[in-house]
Amino acid sequence: MKIVKLHRKLSSVLKLSLALFFSFSLSLSAQDKPSDEQVKAGKALFNMHCASCHKLDKKSTGPALAHVAERREMDWLKAWIKNNNKLRASGDADAKAVYEEFGGVAMSTFEFLSDDQIESIIAYTTVGDVKKGGAAAAFQPVEVESTPSQVLPKIATVVVTLVLLALIGWVFLKSNNGFLKIFATIILVFLGVYFGFTALMSVGVDEGYQPVQPIAFSHKIHAGDNKIDCQYCHSSAKHSKTSGIPSVNVCMNCHKNISEVADDTQVKLGEGRVLDKSKLDKEIQKVYDAAGWDAENLKYTGVTKPVKWVRVHNLPDFAYFNHSQHVTVAGVACQKCHGAVEEMDELHQHASLTMGWCIECHKETEVNIAGNGYYKKIHEQLSQKYGVNKVTIAQLGGKECGKCHY
Repeated sequence: MKIVKLHRKLSSVLKLSLALFFSFSLSLSAQDKPSDEQVKAGKALFNMHCASCHKLDKKSTGPALAHVAERREMDWLKAWIKNNNKLRASGDADAKAVYEEFGGVAMSTFEFLSDDQIESIIAYTTVGDVKKGGAAAAFQPVEVESTPSQVLPKIATVVVTLVLLALIGWVFLKSNNGFLKIFATIILVFLGVYFGFTALMSVGVDEGYQPVQPIAFSHKIHAGDNKIDCQYCHSSAKHSKTSGIPSVNVCMNCHKNISEVADDTQVKLGEGRVLDKSKLDKEIQKVYDAAGWDAENLKYTGVTKPVKWVRVHNLPDFAYFNHSQHVTVAGVACQKCHGAVEEMDELHQHASLTMGWCIECHKETEVNIAGNGYYKKIHEQLSQKYGVNKVTIAQLGGKECGKCHY
């Protein structure tokens, strides 16, 4: 009996000890685990001060920082972040090794960051971003709803055409009235000339043209979301006839440090296709392949694959157009001719770019003479000639054939 009682007491003591041990372990883990507020603040600080040179999961200008707290002591990290130059000067071997590994490029100093702020950044590098589940498929159909205002005119056109053809067929096959046959013949000739002339006039007019490009470049992400000026990439539009196609080196100015998109980024392409992060990151890799950039070792390999972009806007050879004259002299916004490019995931031709379209613009656009003595003198003379207060581009010579055809 004594042995049984002793066994029961030992069991009770053991259970109590285990319970205390597990509760103590849980309290320690709860204390070690950073709070959501700390991680959120750390992410904001990381994006503000660190993201231009560091990523969590891969090397960039600097080392990958995911779980850096497991590789370095917190005091060392604080000293390195605040003033890495001072830490190297002290003779610290690890500081010197990191400096030499990344080509002797000194990291910026952040002495203005407090210890709490640095701890928040480290907390973020430990926890990382919360991955969203149920990622969208690479290609998803986009449902396009047709409104009655779009459908009804098409239906009416088809119905009227069928009725008209039926009447003309009845006149020629069943009627013996000569006048009706002559009238029907005139109608057929008129319709043939009208539709034939319309078809000929549409040759070379590619309004709405939207070719598939070798890289799924989104103007919406670059010009819209990130507010990149059009002329940063198309710099020659200010100085020359053509706007120019940006070289891949222009892309690499940013994409040396941007190798992936945000988790929730999507790009909508033609034919109802949608690209998600898994596909868009591969599109950035195409830029690296074109430039010969080794993203892992952060160096150029010398092996390049030129990007064969498909031209969207193309004027006939006999039509002269100068971008600099419109962009620099006239101050015409890019959207005037190309549409709201900052809203386009896949670029398409916005306007018809026909001669009539250009002339209408010249007839409506008034000459800006502010600060220009040359135009001021001409404007006064033409104002008297045409009896108007504001002279348009057309009245300044914008309708002369030789301006665009010579």
